Amino acid sequence: MTAKVLLAGTWRDADSVGTFQATNPNTNEKLPAEFPISSWADCDAALDAAAEAAREMRKLPAAKIAEFLDLYADKIDAAKEPLVEAAHAETGLAKSPRLADGELPRTSGQLRSAAESCRSGDWALATIDTAAGIRSCYEPLGPVCVFGPNNFPFAFGSVSGGDFAAAIAAGNPVIGKANSSHPETTRLFAELALEAAKETGMPAAIVQLIYRTGHADGERLVADPRVGATGYTGSRSAGLKLKAAADAAGKPIYLELSSVNPVVLLPGALAARGDEIVDEFCGSALMGSGQFCTNPGVVLAIAGEGTDKFIATVKERFAGSPAGTLLSPAVAGSLKQSIETLCGFGAELLVGGGEVEAGRCALANTLMTATGKQFLADPEGFQTEAFGNASLVVVAEDLAELCNVIASLEGNLTGCVYSDPAGSDDASYDQVAFELTPKVGRMLNDKMPTGVAVSAAMNHGGPYPATGHPGFTAVGIPGSLLRFAKLTSFDNVRAERLPALLGDKNPTGQTPRRIDGAWTTADL
Repeated sequence: MTAKVLLAGTWRDADSVGTFQATNPNTNEKLPAEFPISSWADCDAALDAAAEAAREMRKLPAAKIAEFLDLYADKIDAAKEPLVEAAHAETGLAKSPRLADGELPRTSGQLRSAAESCRSGDWALATIDTAAGIRSCYEPLGPVCVFGPNNFPFAFGSVSGGDFAAAIAAGNPVIGKANSSHPETTRLFAELALEAAKETGMPAAIVQLIYRTGHADGERLVADPRVGATGYTGSRSAGLKLKAAADAAGKPIYLELSSVNPVVLLPGALAARGDEIVDEFCGSALMGSGQFCTNPGVVLAIAGEGTDKFIATVKERFAGSPAGTLLSPAVAGSLKQSIETLCGFGAELLVGGGEVEAGRCALANTLMTATGKQFLADPEGFQTEAFGNASLVVVAEDLAELCNVIASLEGNLTGCVYSDPAGSDDASYDQVAFELTPKVGRMLNDKMPTGVAVSAAMNHGGPYPATGHPGFTAVGIPGSLLRFAKLTSFDNVRAERLPALLGDKNPTGQTPRRIDGAWTTADL
């Protein structure tokens, strides 16, 4: 029996053009449940319902929307066991600690953080200029489409993750497009969300779910006049097609696409604690089979004894460590192709590569090297993302060449520099950081990039092609809410006609403070 789609508060048969099944990556066997590939008719129905829900949500108190988010978080915690079982079967990710002890509490936690920000209104940056009679704040943008990734079925899921939480907290309904790698997991989340919506009196279409569409319908969806914005996490090729469609229609789309997350190892750091750096790198590069968007895919170092030892030790560790399970046959095939592409550009394969393991989705841990000169001859080719348990070490002749390599990098989510704690690398660090910082959304020192803290100070974004826009973050509340909002200025509007946040006191009863001639509630 084919699963139903969730449209306008009702589970119903899809207007389907076909079906698909997820694959258990631990066995390479198809899972029994079938899911529909929706036609445009399903998208059209979802858009109509979402447009009506958006109108209803504009009338709701923020506290009411926050109540929904809190209750949904509670329901997720209570349903931990079936959610973890489903996600493990569909993705191969470990039940514990990855899913049950890490990703699931993070998911419910960020929903609660979104609820808190929604309730307080801090995200909306309410500003009052009494002298000019002008007041402004961010307001809901309209229905948001969320395309979830394959590697975080909970925390970035289309009807559970960070984009979802931010869109709802900003006052918008969500149309979720499940990732084909974990449709059953997404369906379970949507059931819980619908329960929470009914129990808190939310509009029927606050959360809707379709599982898959044709490429043309996906592009049409993000460009539709009824859509306020789209959040997308996934491959660069698919994301850029959606971006082109959305851009042509003038619709905001926030993309997380591709990142090799360069890690720079300066000589003093390798001399001072090379063994520790090897441990940290191998742990980061192979964690979750390397299937993190912040996985350290490229290491940059200067030729020398410390670098030679680092490469030799990592090679040994990679060869001696069991290869983890990849998320799907598509991921395994893509990783193999990326390794072949890098080697085709001249990278030397030190360990790994080869064929996908029989009986499960896995490739041997892979380490490659290239010289700085090779990299500079074709920087685009050498920045091919190998999503999975594979890394490239680029060895520059000297600091000048290292800085030239960094200057040729594309935009990335993260960049990291390891330097001597005693200070021998300080002068080199200044030059390296000057080149690297503009290339990344998050700059790290002496720690690997894997993992993204749910913090108001976090930027999980970066220059293209890490994302489609360098000024926004997919993680970090309240900042992430601004992607799904529009700034509205009220000029000479009567007090009784203003949004609650723009009254002389905000809903918490606190009086705005004066800043440079303007009154603002942004800090309250």
